[in-house]
Amino acid sequence: MRRPSASPVRAWWAQRPPSAGAAVMATGIVSVALSLAGYAFLSHVSLVLACAGWLGLAAEFVLRLLRERERWVTEAATPGALTAVAATTVIGAAFAARDLLVLSEALLALATVLWPVLLVLVVSRWQPRMPGSVFLCCVATEGLAVLGATLAAAEATAWLARPAMVLFWFGLVLYVLALFRFDWRQVLDGAGDHWIAGGALAISGLAGSRLLTADSPRLYLWNEDDSGVLRFVTVSLLVLDLAWYVVLLAGEIVRPRLGYDTRRWSTVFPLGMTAAATLSASAAVDAPWLEHLGHVLVWVAVAVWLMVAAGAVGSARSAWASSPELEGIRSRGRR
Repeated sequence: MRRPSASPVRAWWAQRPPSAGAAVMATGIVSVALSLAGYAFLSHVSLVLACAGWLGLAAEFVLRLLRERERWVTEAATPGALTAVAATTVIGAAFAARDLLVLSEALLALATVLWPVLLVLVVSRWQPRMPGSVFLCCVATEGLAVLGATLAAAEATAWLARPAMVLFWFGLVLYVLALFRFDWRQVLDGAGDHWIAGGALAISGLAGSRLLTADSPRLYLWNEDDSGVLRFVTVSLLVLDLAWYVVLLAGEIVRPRLGYDTRRWSTVFPLGMTAAATLSASAAVDAPWLEHLGHVLVWVAVAVWLMVAAGAVGSARSAWASSPELEGIRSRGRR
């Protein structure tokens, strides 16, 4: 008996690479940034879109694991696979901001299970001169630190904050290691994921600010020296992130890359993360001027998200129009 062919949409979706999770990361962090800036409705809308994308990619992740084990193992060893962890933690942080703590805890547990497996697979296959996706090792690790610190503050639970602090420092170590593997020519030649070089510092800064705000007289997580070091490192990370922002923007101006590429979602994510980190650090380090900068950066991220989303829709329409399955449906309709 002949097996029915997959629908055009299903066939197109099945071709999504692991790095497609960057779209969920980007949409989720834009939701977080909009929430921090006070735009609740827009934040809710973007979170719904992020959740829909996460559910679709999660279903594809499980189907490949069950039906295409060899392909799953191959793709799990690519840096883009770590977007599964990062996207999960970002959505978890968005839920935590809405006091949906049970969902956030479930996502933290899921991300914690996935993280060591994917991290070992990816890092063991690093090579010289890698694209910006090499920094996803840091992003995924710091994502766990962000979500752990956020839940520690929301639930006044010290045991979540301390592992989050360890992950925060470990993520910085991974960033330095990834920096030696990064191909610096990507600043001018990259297709979009080179922006993660700055985004990794942004999420590290966000993790630092969340660790600072998690402390309280009730928990007494860090002494005065610890808090001072953490505050200094957080501010330094934010400054370095903004420096990367300027360098990467200059690279885009010198050599514009205007065509759509899936990796452009990895450009939106650092933009949104920088906005979120700036707004979060404003309160954590008592620097009110950062709030004004954060509001500007939020709208930059939203504008770029809209442009990339328009490119994604156009790309999808072209792919569906040229799909053999869709052509077969059209041919039968003309008979």
